[in-house]
Amino acid sequence: MHVVFVAPFFMDTTMRFIRAVAELPGVQTSLVTQEPKDKVPADLRQSLAGYAQVDDALSPSHIRQGVELLTQKLGKPHRLLGTLEHIQVQLAEVRDALNIAGLKAEHAHNFRDKARMKDALRAGGLPCARHREILQPQDARDFVTQIGYPIVIKPREGVGAAVTFRVDSDTELEEALAAIRPTPARAAVAEEFITGDEHSFEVVSVGGKPVWHSLTRYDPPPLDVLRNPWIQWTVLLPREIDGPQWDAVREVGFRALKVLGMATGISHMEWFRRKDGTVAISEIAARPPGAQIMTLNSFAHDTDMYKAWAQLVVFEKFTPLERKFAAGAAFFRGQGEGRVKRIHGMERAQKDLGHLVVEARLPQIGQPQATSYEGEGYAVLRHPETRVVENALRHLVSTVRVELG
Repeated sequence: MHVVFVAPFFMDTTMRFIRAVAELPGVQTSLVTQEPKDKVPADLRQSLAGYAQVDDALSPSHIRQGVELLTQKLGKPHRLLGTLEHIQVQLAEVRDALNIAGLKAEHAHNFRDKARMKDALRAGGLPCARHREILQPQDARDFVTQIGYPIVIKPREGVGAAVTFRVDSDTELEEALAAIRPTPARAAVAEEFITGDEHSFEVVSVGGKPVWHSLTRYDPPPLDVLRNPWIQWTVLLPREIDGPQWDAVREVGFRALKVLGMATGISHMEWFRRKDGTVAISEIAARPPGAQIMTLNSFAHDTDMYKAWAQLVVFEKFTPLERKFAAGAAFFRGQGEGRVKRIHGMERAQKDLGHLVVEARLPQIGQPQATSYEGEGYAVLRHPETRVVENALRHLVSTVRVELG
């Protein structure tokens, strides 16, 4: 099989996905990117059957150009893959144009366009926040008149919680509109602000049928993290996910994927548990999750989820997994501005919790301030008991402090 992977940029997690595909038996893996070939680690470079560097790997025309160059050398691709949220629609458009199997553009738009997604979910009778497409600033003001504060404003094709604003007043509304500058060509979405515990829900689908699922809990919610750059946050993946307390999210999540048109792959849904116990969908992406959730699942199941994903999207095969542990990630985020100046509490944390740590990328003195919500570093913990991991995560983020300056 010839598989083309599109990776505009070489981020650490992206390289893990590429490597997983390149190591599949019987597969010729090619890469389309805007990065030079010498940036690929030497061992992985040797595993690639083809390489096409293009000027803009976020552009559907440039992606197609790269795919066609590789087709001349290795034949028509059987799969066209990519994990970056920004390129899911472009990949689908190129698949449609070149008749390559996979998620179609019609359905990719359902996941990428937040207004279109909410319209489809509400039409399907699924619980989600009230919303309105914002083509001009007055649309947002009218929405506030209709439902009141607080609201959330985000780009129509946003990524996670990036460039997302919680708005509690007229002043904050005007500030958010000035930052996003909505126009018909660059629309935004305004949503009702939902309060409650925020979670994720990951589903493996084969041919549109759910065959496996997982879930996590964010503490605190991502929007709070973005509003407060100093907050150190956690993601907890509980060991027990099949109890009746999760029935509602399973029912809602599986129905949502059918409504939006999920094909084969791993999807990532963010959702709320309201104080009254009901479930509300925030948004869904037709790609693997971030926030180290793939890594958490690897450790929770004693497997390599990156390799499992590669088997899934290339061969449409997925082996059921037995969950053996709870797992969690704590993200270390610096206080202040500049480079990492001091790290407080790490020795104590190592003494108290080191036996639970299975992976870590710790902040280093002199390291530049991070631009990602994941911060300057992280640690992954696991244990057979969920409560042990949950308590350890809280202890970790309350003990370690990263000082910038």
